Amino acid sequence: MSTDDISTSTDAGPSSPFPPQTRAYILAFQFSSWYSNPSLAALSIKSTVVRPLPSGVREYLNSDAGLFVPEGADDAPAESELSDDEEGALPDESDEESGDDSDGEAPSKPPRYAFPELDAKIRACIKEYGAVFPKLNFSAPKDATWVLNPSEPLKCTSPADVYFALKASDFCMHDLSVEHVFGTDSSGPGEHDTADTEDSDKVKEPYELELVLRKWYSIEVSRELRCFVRGNALIGISQRDMNYYDFYNEPATRDGLLDTIYRWWEKNVKQHWELMRDYTFDILLTRDLSRAHIIDFNPYAPRTDTLLFTYEELHDIYTTRFSQSRPDAPSSPTESTTSASPSASSSSIAPPLPIFRVIDSRAHPAATQGAPAYMHNKVPLDVLTMSSGRDVTEFTDAWYREVQKSAQAQAAGDQGNNAR
Repeated sequence: MSTDDISTSTDAGPSSPFPPQTRAYILAFQFSSWYSNPSLAALSIKSTVVRPLPSGVREYLNSDAGLFVPEGADDAPAESELSDDEEGALPDESDEESGDDSDGEAPSKPPRYAFPELDAKIRACIKEYGAVFPKLNFSAPKDATWVLNPSEPLKCTSPADVYFALKASDFCMHDLSVEHVFGTDSSGPGEHDTADTEDSDKVKEPYELELVLRKWYSIEVSRELRCFVRGNALIGISQRDMNYYDFYNEPATRDGLLDTIYRWWEKNVKQHWELMRDYTFDILLTRDLSRAHIIDFNPYAPRTDTLLFTYEELHDIYTTRFSQSRPDAPSSPTESTTSASPSASSSSIAPPLPIFRVIDSRAHPAATQGAPAYMHNKVPLDVLTMSSGRDVTEFTDAWYREVQKSAQAQAAGDQGNNAR
């Protein structure tokens, strides 16, 4: 990807709420793109990118046959040994034996997959890191915490854990579709849907699915923040977890955080990603709130959650506070949501500060009041009960048996109704 493509694709005027969403711009935010920058990777969680993936992985994740894991993904090795070219779907022996005798009433068994080479890479990474947190090019399976130990969210200690988390996630499905990644998505067509038109005269860089294995840590979600950058100016900061926290509402602490985050961004992010002028990034504050670690970058796009802002509000903040002068040049002090300002030693004239928004009351309309995150992505209680005490393979078998019993009961009921 050339730097000319990126800089051109993000050169949007202040009248537009979004930068042009070109293919080059979107691809700059897939994990392997930004993590290849040593300065940014050094500030992030240690991670391994596996790419290319076997061709059957996309088919497996897209399969609608329910939750199941590839053969050999548990600790026991797969019986069959496949070459790199053969990895993927396996023929289903039961289908060959059954012929055309099936009456179509019982559900078919899930297709069989095996990825021994990929399993070996995952196991090597787990051995190095102790445990891993998986994600794809853009999305992490944060909506699938229910499939593994809830006390240690998405802590994967086997390839089966990794596959199960990815397959159970609606979020990760976004990364499987080229149309979702580059084309029109839930935001609908509009001025930001320019991924094809802006790059029509250039050779399109291929989109290749990648698996990211990050060293697993127990993270305090209260210290996660999302930052918004427009025109190379940090314009907004929002807490990510929508619960009330006392420390965010102590004026001295919040003022200090605003100053710390602004200076940390200027030193560690802004000067190391100069060609990318419009983006969002997530950080995890250290326990003493003096520094931060980079979690991820996302495009400044409708698909990226603005949390305690709206894109209309961010656009208004940018046009009224930041776009009247070059964002790299100092300007007159501007009132912020807090009283913090850069120290006088750095400059006699302070640049505008970003707006820092937090849940400032337990009664805040956005406060979840302790409700689980992504509750709408959870599963019924009977599924959780069925999974108790079972590993992923045992759960898959139990789930399949329950689906069969349900289908047989439905078929018997239909026959009884027809006999009346």
